[in-house]
Amino acid sequence: MIVMIFAAGLGTRMKPITDHLPKALIPIDGKPLLQIQIDRLYEEGIRTIIVNVHHFGDMIIDFLNHYHKEGLNIIISDEREKLLNTGGGLKKAGEILRNRGVTEPILIHNVDILENANLGLLYEQIHSDADAVLLVNQRKTNRYLLFNEDFRLVGWTNIETGEIKTPYPNLDIASCRQLAFTGLHIVGQQIFDYMKLFPDEFSIIDFYISQCKNLCIKGYIQENLRMMDVGKFRELEHAEIFYKENYKQINE
Repeated sequence: MIVMIFAAGLGTRMKPITDHLPKALIPIDGKPLLQIQIDRLYEEGIRTIIVNVHHFGDMIIDFLNHYHKEGLNIIISDEREKLLNTGGGLKKAGEILRNRGVTEPILIHNVDILENANLGLLYEQIHSDADAVLLVNQRKTNRYLLFNEDFRLVGWTNIETGEIKTPYPNLDIASCRQLAFTGLHIVGQQIFDYMKLFPDEFSIIDFYISQCKNLCIKGYIQENLRMMDVGKFRELEHAEIFYKENYKQINE
């Protein structure tokens, strides 16, 4: 399994910490978020990881240059000159991996998401009939992905504003399953052929929604999933508790 870690974000919700430190290196119980994620992935048997960098990218690159585990190959996708958003970041990373001969699906993980997901089981969901698989759940939010009875993505809605995005003009929203995106997803290599038509910078969700009629993009729910978005300064204390309950034994 190959994993991409999104670590290029500006971390604006984490100010003032991110005025002098990238979000990826914010410590949780004394360990940088990025180290927590890589340690966990390594224990899962993953040996190739690509990390994109932008905000304080030099600091992240320096950290990774001093991070060593036997057999682990860490690749940098350098976005220091221009932040490419989630879709553009994945597109660039995909090109780097293709140039290295990678032909297998890629799992994408945000550096600031702590979770207890069964990554191996998630990875198995991208069968021959799926171009991408999105890990979703039923948490309360304003923005939902819309899935049909076959658990195939058909659109997106903001229930607060009433906005709907879908390539299906006669979509019956009431018949759709409304589920929240967790930030974890698997993409097959064929998806990068469709990304060639997109600019350098774009949102992965906008890509999925615009292409869900052309590509088979499916949702997947894991039972007993626990997740935490370490996105705000005031959540750091709760993040340490979550880390100790779900990660600490892996990272020791």
